[in-house]
Amino acid sequence: MKIAVIGAGAAGYFAALSAKNSFPECDVQVFEKTGKVLSKVKISGGGRCNVTHASYENKTLAKHYPRGENYLKKAFEVFNAKSTIEWFSKRGVEMKTYPDGCIFPLSNDSQTIIDCFENEARKFGIHIHLNAAIIGISKKENSFEIVTREDSFLFDKVIVTTGGQPKRAGLEWLEKIGHSIVDPVPSLFTFNMPENPIRELMGNVVEKTSVKIEGAKLIGKGPLLITHWGMSGPAILQLSAWGARILATKEYRFAILVNWLDDKKEDELRKELDNIILNHGLKMVGNLNPFPITNRLWHFLLQKSDILTEIRWKDLGKRNLNKLLNTFLNDRYEVSGKTTFKEEFVTAGGILLSEVEFKTMESKIVPGLFFAGEILDIDGITGGFNFQSAWTTGFIAGKNVCSAT
Repeated sequence: MKIAVIGAGAAGYFAALSAKNSFPECDVQVFEKTGKVLSKVKISGGGRCNVTHASYENKTLAKHYPRGENYLKKAFEVFNAKSTIEWFSKRGVEMKTYPDGCIFPLSNDSQTIIDCFENEARKFGIHIHLNAAIIGISKKENSFEIVTREDSFLFDKVIVTTGGQPKRAGLEWLEKIGHSIVDPVPSLFTFNMPENPIRELMGNVVEKTSVKIEGAKLIGKGPLLITHWGMSGPAILQLSAWGARILATKEYRFAILVNWLDDKKEDELRKELDNIILNHGLKMVGNLNPFPITNRLWHFLLQKSDILTEIRWKDLGKRNLNKLLNTFLNDRYEVSGKTTFKEEFVTAGGILLSEVEFKTMESKIVPGLFFAGEILDIDGITGGFNFQSAWTTGFIAGKNVCSAT
């Protein structure tokens, strides 16, 4: 049995290794259009590789996927976050879990993951074709013809793991063999705020925030990072993932409302401010920052509220207090554009999930054709979830590639 895996990324390597481990007699070959393998693994997590997330209940894990949740619930029963940790541990790669639930290799170096995969591929005799872009694929009775610029090959089964495509044109070859395509749009991206003075506070991080898109029922929670182009961090990236299609229709022009104090409500904050006035009324507002934010951001938000830093807390008055409350709980910013992580881009869109049998990852349209990874209309929020879906779907595809119809 000859198996072709198209794409030498996270899902591709995992599918190839799963296939060879499940069916040692099979000839498994991987085709990669570039000269590099596992390029996204290399740069992910700042070069550390956020392998998975410490979410060990399958239904809870699946809830971190804006697209694909219901399909992944069953898939995680076969291979989940715990399975990932065990898989790497058996191959000598230990993991470390951080307070936010993100799991990285103990080495804190993505090269550890790459070396593990490449060692396994060599051990199993998996051939990797580099600079071998597929320009055509067609079904020939019980086999597939794969055409590159230099050659053509015949394979019994094919696993497509070419990753997320920024444009529909990158998916048309699959449309030609009968599959429906969900138009791709960016999923994880940061918010641009041209000319907004908050950009001068680049580098400031607020650990617990809650961010809403104005006019939509979408909320992002967690750390918020101020950058030289606008805002980033997990709270913003969550919003961009859950709101990927909504924000695309808005052409990335919208407003957000930031609660700098996480879920804090107006009554609770008003009591806290009243206590400060009672106990520290003689202190100048600019010299007493009562919140878990930097003094630079505190002064910026005071200025945005038209409150002088020299005024004493006891002299704030009702009007200024109301301004301060509104700024901290409902701070509005106009967004105009996005910044995507070029090599790490994540897309919503791809192969229509209802056309894939998730027990095997085989196409319901073209027997013998399998899918894994971001080529599917699956994407997760930041935190190791996109790699987990790649490991899961790759494992299932490889495990079933020789036994499915």
